Amino acid sequence: MSRPLDAIRLSVFHHLFAAAAEEMGVLLARSAFSANIKERRDFSCGIFDAGGRLAAQAAHIPVHLGSMPLSVRAVLEGIELGPGDVAILNDPFCGGTHLPDLTMVAPVFVGGRRRFLVANRAHHADVGGARPGSMALARSIHEEGLRIPPVLLVRRGKPEAGLLETILANVRTPGEREGDLAAQRASLAAGERRLLSLAARYGPAVLSRAAAALMDYSERMLRHALSAIPAGTYEAEDSMDDDGFSADPVPIRLRLAIRGGEAVADFTRSALQAAGGINANRAVTLSALLYAFRCLLPPEVPANDGLLRPLRLVTVPGTVVDAAYPAAVAGGNVETSQRIVDVLFAALAKAVPGRIPAASAGTMSNLSLGGFDRSGAAFSHYETIPGGAGAGPGRPGVSALQTHMTNTRNTPVEALEHAFPLRVTAYSLRSGSGGSGARRGGDGVRREIEVLLPCRVSLFADRARRGPPGLDGGGSGAPARFFVVRKGRVERVGSKVSLDLAPGERIRVLTPGGGGHGRGGGEDSDLKSRHRKRKQGREPGR
Repeated sequence: MSRPLDAIRLSVFHHLFAAAAEEMGVLLARSAFSANIKERRDFSCGIFDAGGRLAAQAAHIPVHLGSMPLSVRAVLEGIELGPGDVAILNDPFCGGTHLPDLTMVAPVFVGGRRRFLVANRAHHADVGGARPGSMALARSIHEEGLRIPPVLLVRRGKPEAGLLETILANVRTPGEREGDLAAQRASLAAGERRLLSLAARYGPAVLSRAAAALMDYSERMLRHALSAIPAGTYEAEDSMDDDGFSADPVPIRLRLAIRGGEAVADFTRSALQAAGGINANRAVTLSALLYAFRCLLPPEVPANDGLLRPLRLVTVPGTVVDAAYPAAVAGGNVETSQRIVDVLFAALAKAVPGRIPAASAGTMSNLSLGGFDRSGAAFSHYETIPGGAGAGPGRPGVSALQTHMTNTRNTPVEALEHAFPLRVTAYSLRSGSGGSGARRGGDGVRREIEVLLPCRVSLFADRARRGPPGLDGGGSGAPARFFVVRKGRVERVGSKVSLDLAPGERIRVLTPGGGGHGRGGGEDSDLKSRHRKRKQGREPGR
């Protein structure tokens, strides 16, 4: 008879499961081919119980981890997983996020019985589509790249060669993609080995019971936190600048009801899905909801399926927060997810004043570049560029930080210039871009890249019309700005564009600052502050 799972043993198992997921991530980063995975760490790993419920995760990408359970569920509904099988998918309408995020799922059998599943999701620098990087503005998902439903990539330990060849035939950089896919498989194998080791030490039944108990514990913690919030309905609204084809803003509206230890997030009044690829599928919106409420809890509370139980998401299919086929969705994962978080935090600021920060940059400032190197081989690079974090009730905002739904690292200049025919000509803080207030918002950054060979460039960003709003009287952060430098001339471009650059031409990205918090701080209004910057020759873009 095993000992009961008291608080100490629960904590031990929490860290054992989390360490297994972290080990998967370390191996994935070390064995990947692409700079986007091995340098920027644009991937996530998780461990699931036999029924597909999230049991543990590594501290990776929030937008991946909150949506990955829906992909795991889609695999279980469509495939009978056996020992040695590995499933792959990226379909945003089956729990995926956007097409570059390829998810792999593998079962872990102990004594002939499936006890757990291991899964990872990695952003690949190209999965086909109209432009290099597979992140360009499009009107349909079919323009964005190769769409893969849940299917077996490996059957009983043997790769399905036909499927792999099909994938590699539809991307610009097949060698890099094959290497990254192999790294994902190796990561799953590492997770399986660790779980088998734990099962041998503690017994599979104890492991399964510990996973269930951890979910129950996280559920109790979130219900307790929700019970401490005054019951009521809190409304908030924000919008995307545009969808890239129309100049009209795209509103996201929330009615958040909290009572009895539960929360209902109703987004049904949000805009219909857009022509351009800012549409978020339901999995992405669920990720944002989970992330926002996870932030209300102490960091030591495990992130698992239990956190979803007190939360209910209400959406309407065919809207910008619950996109339906064949909507383009490349930016929904990276851009609209950020605005959904902004709206959730704006509502929570009314419910729990004094605990919520001002809005952060609100965009991942996605930049994709691709072409052919001097040997004639294709290359493709994708990166997100950090901005300013919003100031909080007790602290200023942090500068040059990836916030909220992303958790990726900076692309080192040396790694980028070594791998691609590109040169980073400027990379610095965008001084003064944080919002004013008693506590200033963090500053964004200025990043400028020169292409050394003909290159196709795509920008997918937001917050270029209105900067991230401050809170409790704090000023807004500076909005994003984007420029192309051609023959000494600086031309401003939009936030969702595709460009062809000649050798020597440069793309310049100025990311938003975070919103300020509280009145005061010796600062004038944002408008006066910007006037001062112009007079001092510090207007962004110059």
